[in-house]
Amino acid sequence: MLNYGDAVAHLHIARRVFDSHQPRLTQLGSVWLPLPHILLIPFVQVYRWWANGIAGVIPSALAYLAGSAGIYRLARRWLPPLAAALTLAFFALNIDLLYLQTTAMTEPLFVCETIWVAVWMVECRAAVDDDPRKARRLLYWIAAVLVAAVFTRYDGWAMAMIAWTGIGIVLMRRGALRSRAFWLASIFVVAAPLAWLVYNAAAFGDWLYFLRGPYSAKAIEIRTSVPGFPPHPGWHNPWVAFLFYMRAAELDAAAAAWGNTLLALSLLGTAWAWLTARRAFGWALLLWFPAAFYAYSVAWGSVPIFLPVWWPFSWYNTRYGMELLPALALGLGFFANLTIAAVREFKPQWAKYAAALLFALVALNAAQMARERAVVYVEGTANANARRPYDLQIPPALRSLLQERPGSVVLMITSVYPEIVAQTGIPLRQTINESDLEIYRNALTAPAAHAALVVAFDGDDVDRAVKAHPEGLTAVRRFNTRGQPAGTIYVSGTPPAVEAHSRSTTSPAR
Repeated sequence: MLNYGDAVAHLHIARRVFDSHQPRLTQLGSVWLPLPHILLIPFVQVYRWWANGIAGVIPSALAYLAGSAGIYRLARRWLPPLAAALTLAFFALNIDLLYLQTTAMTEPLFVCETIWVAVWMVECRAAVDDDPRKARRLLYWIAAVLVAAVFTRYDGWAMAMIAWTGIGIVLMRRGALRSRAFWLASIFVVAAPLAWLVYNAAAFGDWLYFLRGPYSAKAIEIRTSVPGFPPHPGWHNPWVAFLFYMRAAELDAAAAAWGNTLLALSLLGTAWAWLTARRAFGWALLLWFPAAFYAYSVAWGSVPIFLPVWWPFSWYNTRYGMELLPALALGLGFFANLTIAAVREFKPQWAKYAAALLFALVALNAAQMARERAVVYVEGTANANARRPYDLQIPPALRSLLQERPGSVVLMITSVYPEIVAQTGIPLRQTINESDLEIYRNALTAPAAHAALVVAFDGDDVDRAVKAHPEGLTAVRRFNTRGQPAGTIYVSGTPPAVEAHSRSTTSPAR
């Protein structure tokens, strides 16, 4: 549950909203959107759930269940129960999704939101002509889910613009654009991204801080790029970017040898659906939106995707392909229905065997993916292996030192290795970290005067502060692990207590 560093970070952000020297909403940060963290807040208040990752399971598992219900409901708009059940089985038995719904990652929530936007848009389109009152009610539901998507992932911003513009065009063609419900719901859809811009301006002094700040995707790309070489495959090349994303979607949805077959069958089923139910099915094509979004994002949005089967033969952001899983599942459901109908037409007695074979293939695909180890799980495990030595070595050392100095303050950067704090067993407010703003900056000018213990990693802000102001500090433990900066624990001569910092920092930060 804690393999992904991002999952640990999401839990950490949610916890620091109330467990910090200055509890406030600006602890939600500036780059990651706030809804996933807000949903985690009720559960991370249980310290053990925060430390062991259980807090992340609850909202993700609920999103998985809601998404499964949504994909079946969407399939049943056009498909008989058998084909709709196969659509659900392919979606719900996906090994990557089953893994992600045990973590605090944002993909299960966003996939759920995408599905329900498509469900209610299809139903709203049907109700515009037949039941205007129901259509008005569905507009509010669609707007609510779009607002949630806007506050979940930046993909949601583009999806909201496309979906709401499409609704506006349909209403305009029907002469219903003056609908009060549409314009009232539009206020919320438009206000959602504007609220995030205002939040960034108020909290960080730059309304585009999430886009051009030091923790933005662009800034990370600049820091990690090698001069003279493209930062990643697909950089400024939308076709290569598209191929990488589609391959990631195949690897996330099917066994390695079956990916191209799955994509072809799903596209065939989608084309058949378009031909047979064009007007109503058009809204379901929104499920294919991630392919275009990530082709653009990889090419020009500083969003790399690395795959184990293509250069540079690594795992990075492979989970983004999960967003195409609903589209692949629905397309496969239509293909299954077409296949069963064709068999029933020529060999009625074989129809049940054809259906059983299709379900067996779905189960076999899931089993083969599990046998190969799902790429999303492998990516998370590789992520964890890089930081696990420090998560295992440093907390026992800190606990031992804190037993000698109970209640003492620890100065450290918590966003890189947030599990160190959780596994040590101390609250975040017993640390001075980078989210404490003025307190943190003051502590860097005189570490020994502000903290009893200092945890520094070679090259980070705390390490530079210790080298610039070593007075009163003694190095007691040194940690090394392959591929990571070395870590050092220092003790100061006069340990400050955590209560002193809490009493002196009650005024809100900028």
